[in-house]
Amino acid sequence: MLVAIDRYGNITLPGPLREKLGLEKEAYFELSVEDQGSIILHPVTVQRTIRLNKNGLNKLKDARKSGTGELPEWLTEEMESAKADAE
Repeated sequence: MLVAIDRYGNITLPGPLREKLGLEKEAYFELSVEDQGSIILHPVTVQRTIRLNKNGLNKLKDARKSGTGELPEWLTEEMESAKADAE
């Protein structure tokens, strides 16, 4: 199957191939290059990550104390393991 690299350096996988492989928009891949020059794409799952500085963590602590509203489960899990970013 012939594909091309566009002027922005992007490669577009044809629709029938994406459908056959069950790939959806914004899919991510790990790319590796074999010794012979073959390019291998391995589909990967990217998990959401939140990085907060100390000021952001303090705001989260205040929000937790307020007890108002419900946050999505994924955000609650991220907040439970949140740590300050030293940068």
